[in-house]
Amino acid sequence: MSLQRAAAIVLRQFYLIRGSPSRIFPLFVWVAIDIVLWGFITRYFSSFTATGLKLLPSLLGAVLLWDFLTRVMQGVTMAFFEDVWSRNFLNVFASPIRVSEYVGGLVLSSIVTSSVGLTVMLVVASAAFGLSLFVYGLMLVPFLVVLFLFGIALGIFGSALVLRLGPSAEWFVWPIPAVISPFAGVFYPISTLPTWMQLISRLLPPSYVFEGMRTLVAGGPFSGASLLWGLGLAVLYILLACGVFLRVFHHAVRTGLIARYSAESVS
Repeated sequence: MSLQRAAAIVLRQFYLIRGSPSRIFPLFVWVAIDIVLWGFITRYFSSFTATGLKLLPSLLGAVLLWDFLTRVMQGVTMAFFEDVWSRNFLNVFASPIRVSEYVGGLVLSSIVTSSVGLTVMLVVASAAFGLSLFVYGLMLVPFLVVLFLFGIALGIFGSALVLRLGPSAEWFVWPIPAVISPFAGVFYPISTLPTWMQLISRLLPPSYVFEGMRTLVAGGPFSGASLLWGLGLAVLYILLACGVFLRVFHHAVRTGLIARYSAESVS
């Protein structure tokens, strides 16, 4: 795998963003709006609840972490969609670039864009609502790592889905975080869910992050083993997503679908 070729994918995204203010706007504006909106909702709830002091790091922190996962996923899919929308996908693979290098470039692009979004969220949450990262301590790092890895897995899987079904299938990709969030227990404990939903939650890495975050904020005993289990699941999903993308790519090449790739093809 050539890092130089993977970096070329990132460089292309940089040129696209630099030449288009409309692409810069989503990097920081929507995340800032989310933090401001939920920050005021949290402040309102804190005004009439006895646990107001715990609500800020619990609720607003959950919003911040979930937005981070969403931005990581969208960082991968948006970089992929740029090639789809510009009909550049076939041109990319007419070059010597490998599939692993292309996917690596998508991941690097996501690292850059999600880092911008995370920085904006942290600045707004701290400046406007006084959310201090010291509440989570060093555990913030493994929390972000698990969410980042799972976001990458979702992004690669979403890209494979569009590659297999065609550009119109991007509408299957956007709702993925919303579909997962009820099972991940972003805003409430997993124990509040019915049994069948709890079983699904145990297969989702974010559920271990948000359960751990709430336990940490409440001052309860934190289970590092459960977070390690979530980390292992996230790595497993990345491997599975990469395998799906590779299989779909080879299918597209073998059947000639990649040469017929257009906005109208959904097959």
